[in-house]
Amino acid sequence: MRIASWNVNSIKSRLEHVKSWLEAHEPDVLLLQELKGTEFPSAAFLEIGYQSVAVTQKTYNGVAILSRTPIVTLSTTLAGDEADSHARYLEASVGGIHIVNIYLPNGNPPGSENFAYKLAWMDRLQRQMSRWAESGTEVLIGGDFNVIPEDIDCHKPESWMRDALFQPEPRARYRALLQLGYTDAFRSLHPGEAGQFTFWDYFRQAFEHNRGIRIDHFLLSPKLAERLVSCVIDKEPRKQVKPSDHTPIIVELNL
Repeated sequence: MRIASWNVNSIKSRLEHVKSWLEAHEPDVLLLQELKGTEFPSAAFLEIGYQSVAVTQKTYNGVAILSRTPIVTLSTTLAGDEADSHARYLEASVGGIHIVNIYLPNGNPPGSENFAYKLAWMDRLQRQMSRWAESGTEVLIGGDFNVIPEDIDCHKPESWMRDALFQPEPRARYRALLQLGYTDAFRSLHPGEAGQFTFWDYFRQAFEHNRGIRIDHFLLSPKLAERLVSCVIDKEPRKQVKPSDHTPIIVELNL
């Protein structure tokens, strides 16, 4: 099974990009983040063979799961805060696989209410992932984590020292997720490999000079990690005209 994740930075602006990429690569499942709107073009994807479910929000956030096989929605909210109305979480069963799509808060600037919300959201995610670990639930968590896990995951650490994505608190929380027994699919297969990024700023020719960061991840529970075949980053969509600032990451599992 091939599962991809892509922060599209507005599905309205990037619909044709996503459709053409799906037709070219034919993944079994695609997780989308940052939809930026209440309307999701499910009919357009159904025309090319993909069912979809989405959690949307006016102007901001939004996540969706597209699949060539039926999708059973399990949850549209992350447990732990009933007042949280942000569209950042979608949990489903696809082809017998428990899949969770997340768009973790950015949190900038550090020290702000946004940063506190980011840390609280990560604490809630950790509690949920701990429950899955304790129950033996085999699950894949993918999406835009908005965390740069290690120095190797950015082009120049000193450039990110004041950014929420690089602060010690979210990085420690990311490591805590791994300590629960989950595997960072990409890094497990590419240890020590620098220059592998999923996001590049639109400014100062960041993509052309590969001044990026790796913030889009797949975390796998133990038995799914045993079935991990590959995890690659596809940089081609970032080369297109008016691209998303993120690019797809694809994981393959031998099921």
